[in-house]
Amino acid sequence: MKTTRSFTLLALLMVFVVSCNNQKTKFNGHNYVDLGLPSGTLWATCNVGAEEPEDYGDYFAWGETKTKDTYNWSSYQYCKDGDSTLTKYCCNSKYGNDGYTDTLTILQDGDDPATALGVEWCTPSMTQWEELIQYTTNKWTIQNGVKGRLFTADNGNSLFLPAAGGYSNSGLVDTDSDGIYWSRSLCTDFSNCAWGMDFYSGSYAIHYFFRKGGFSVRPVCSKN
Repeated sequence: MKTTRSFTLLALLMVFVVSCNNQKTKFNGHNYVDLGLPSGTLWATCNVGAEEPEDYGDYFAWGETKTKDTYNWSSYQYCKDGDSTLTKYCCNSKYGNDGYTDTLTILQDGDDPATALGVEWCTPSMTQWEELIQYTTNKWTIQNGVKGRLFTADNGNSLFLPAAGGYSNSGLVDTDSDGIYWSRSLCTDFSNCAWGMDFYSGSYAIHYFFRKGGFSVRPVCSKN
């Protein structure tokens, strides 16, 4: 009788532990990976619009929350007609429509496609991309037949970013060879650009890109 009771308690404890571990891998119904970063940032395991880590997902111009057929200045939401006619997120009058400027340098929630996962999620800031690079090692690899970069932390957890390419005008280019991921941070010196993470087989870096481009978004949320 004593042995049976001990076995029952052990089984219940195992169920409890498994349940706790499952809770730690999801936030608001979406999977994440905890890389043990100093900021407590948790990274989603999939791109916006993807169901698996290797899926490319959807592509967005910076500050837009919907996909489209053509990615150029004519179709861009926050300009009148070209990269020097911006109507939002503009710190330099050289790029603003009729000299327009504002003080917005970070995507607002309504302009952030990552909030599709819930208001707790957002596109990473440039600082969060820098932290990811600093506190992980990364390598070009193939995961389940898909090329991309794998970021591995000291705690053994890893994050895979597929080389999903991007949209230039109406064409999807550089799939399987290049990955460009938006940050939510505006390039304040060149307001027609925003910061992003760029990688291919031989290199990786944080660059700024024209806001009109259709690139990937990998959401983050806070452990707190």
